[in-house]
Amino acid sequence: MGHSGETGIIPRMSEPLKKTSSVQILSVEAGYEGQRIDNFLLNHLKGVPKSLIYRILRKGEVRVNKGRIKAQYRIQIGDQIRVPPVRMAEIDAPSRLDDRLLKRLENAIIYEDKRIIVLNKPSGLAVHGGSGLNFGVIEAIRQMRPDERQLELVHRLDRDTSGCLLIAKKRSALRSLHELMRSNGIDKRYIALVSGTWSRDRIDVDVPLLKNTLQGGERIVVVDPRGKESLTRFSVRERYSAQMLVEARLMTGRTHQIRVHAAHLGTPILGDEKYGNAEANKRIRESGLKRLFLHAESLRFRWPDEKQDQHFKAPLEPALNSLLSALK
Repeated sequence: MGHSGETGIIPRMSEPLKKTSSVQILSVEAGYEGQRIDNFLLNHLKGVPKSLIYRILRKGEVRVNKGRIKAQYRIQIGDQIRVPPVRMAEIDAPSRLDDRLLKRLENAIIYEDKRIIVLNKPSGLAVHGGSGLNFGVIEAIRQMRPDERQLELVHRLDRDTSGCLLIAKKRSALRSLHELMRSNGIDKRYIALVSGTWSRDRIDVDVPLLKNTLQGGERIVVVDPRGKESLTRFSVRERYSAQMLVEARLMTGRTHQIRVHAAHLGTPILGDEKYGNAEANKRIRESGLKRLFLHAESLRFRWPDEKQDQHFKAPLEPALNSLLSALK
């Protein structure tokens, strides 16, 4: 670059940068174009406080192609981004994950092409690391596919929910899928085993949900008129003596939406420790349910450049199928 004390172009920008006392020059690769500079820096300067990133942008210390830019600037392929020396938290290199876990996830891949991976996520596995977890599904997939440098989660599933999880392999695919999500162009259907019964076969639950944080730092979602509008379409698949297998179609994507809406109807999901019924959970545990019975069964959407729908279905784990057979 010809500037004294500056490092060369960072070869792989998904990797965290080490502590730096010198100027960095980042070169924008294909797939990152169109992103705002503030979001790009937040993503690529891991361990740098958000406030510091906005300060160096405000003071004009970040230059693109040697010129000053604002936080709203959208980066282009080939842009040379000059980042001043910044204090960074030391980030340990991620440790190699257990081969058995990687093999389990490899076997859980339902579909893969040049744009996406569709995974039947196991229950009990978080989608990403953080809050005391060293890794989640996305970190594991990045280890399994080291040559794919733009792997990102398209959406999330609760840790205890199993089923269809979409991972984008390219920024362009991520953008298309997020656009589809915003316009309700992705049909997501879940199945859940609930405690209790309804007389009707179909029920729409249209009540607003608000995120609350309890004293212990535990996050809980409550029905509250101040919350965000939320709509779940429930339909009964199978009735048992004191339970029902229901399909839930998400029309909005709020945290814990299906779990809170099911509980709001007086028919909480079995195995739900947070919003469920302790007595019903205890009884069903004795029948062999060791987890939350909520499964993202299918995804359907259509790419903007295609005429056919993409449709993916994740099978239920054998233990859940056995439980349903026993209930019959």
